Amino acid sequence: MTHSILGLFAGIGGMELGLQQAGVDEPSALYEWWEPARTVLGQHFADADLNGDVLGLQNLRDATIVTAGFPCTDLSQAGRTSGLEGLASGLIRHVLQLLTTSHPQWVLIENVPNMLRLGRGAAIREITASLESAGYDWAYRTIDSRSFGLPQRRKRVYLLASAVHEPAAVLFREDSPSQDSDGAARGAWRNSAEGFYSTEGNRGIGRAIDAVPTLKGSTTVSIPSPPAIWVPDNEPGWRIVRPSIEAGEVLQGFPPGWTENAPIRDRWKLVGNAVSVPVAQWIGEGLLAASTPNFDGVEKAPHPVDGVWPAAACHVDGKTWDVEVSEWPRPSEEVYRHLVDVLRQHGQEPLSHRATKGFRDRLRRSSLRYSGDFMGALDEHVELTAP
Repeated sequence: MTHSILGLFAGIGGMELGLQQAGVDEPSALYEWWEPARTVLGQHFADADLNGDVLGLQNLRDATIVTAGFPCTDLSQAGRTSGLEGLASGLIRHVLQLLTTSHPQWVLIENVPNMLRLGRGAAIREITASLESAGYDWAYRTIDSRSFGLPQRRKRVYLLASAVHEPAAVLFREDSPSQDSDGAARGAWRNSAEGFYSTEGNRGIGRAIDAVPTLKGSTTVSIPSPPAIWVPDNEPGWRIVRPSIEAGEVLQGFPPGWTENAPIRDRWKLVGNAVSVPVAQWIGEGLLAASTPNFDGVEKAPHPVDGVWPAAACHVDGKTWDVEVSEWPRPSEEVYRHLVDVLRQHGQEPLSHRATKGFRDRLRRSSLRYSGDFMGALDEHVELTAP
């Protein structure tokens, strides 16, 4: 079956690339307002009709699949936390309004888990209510990108809706809890590399074992902020490093060099805002499954009115359910790619003296727990990189 895909808030095309890798058709039209991202889209999806602001969209163009990784600016803990009342995140309302007159078979939405908590879940409540009013059943699931082998601890909510299919059967068709008690993915190598954010150190570290913490578009002051990584087995002066931008692309599931046509100053923001490609591919495989299994075997309970929104839920046949599934659809140990291998294959560079010293000094003044070996590595790096 041929699918017409309309990609909204397309970014650098992570959702669309994943669907394409699953065997779904290339997008027929893409909407993205930011010019650096449009440059990337134009390079990789040359046959798609490339457009700007979604507010110029009058209908959903007879698409069978609509994707919408809408802005998290007003929903993220690190953002403005104004919810859908914010000018950026509130753009999803325009898309939801179009569902009253246009009726794609599938709608795939992605955003940060904080939208389940902010304002007692005001955003997810409004989005799902709008979908129901338009005649759609829906399901959402919080998914960790490490489940698909990416050494990046990235948790995102994927919401799938349809008026003719069963979204719950797609999102809940597999469940393989794969996080160990120390927070590492099963299959991760201990003591090989640990990611952290050098911009932190007062209230948290962002420590991740054999992974980087969530790649971010930028800091709160709009400065591109790649993660830092402690690699104990590297040579002195290279034990505290940051990944190259090509390594960052790979950490999101893109081929290295995916954003090479964009200005260098924008590439980390583009990558940090992207959707992890293998997650979208897994969802696409579910959409194309010849006989999608029923989800009746999944443990679920009625969602209480005005209750807390769980990590996974669905609406089927007029009823809303809290669903007991993990953030790990696939067993990570079967596909896990180790962080040191990504760095060695795609590039790393020493973290600057200034960034290392600032983080170390903040960490020392804090009450946070850390190992002596980690502090020793920071001290060594500060000394070896001093001007």
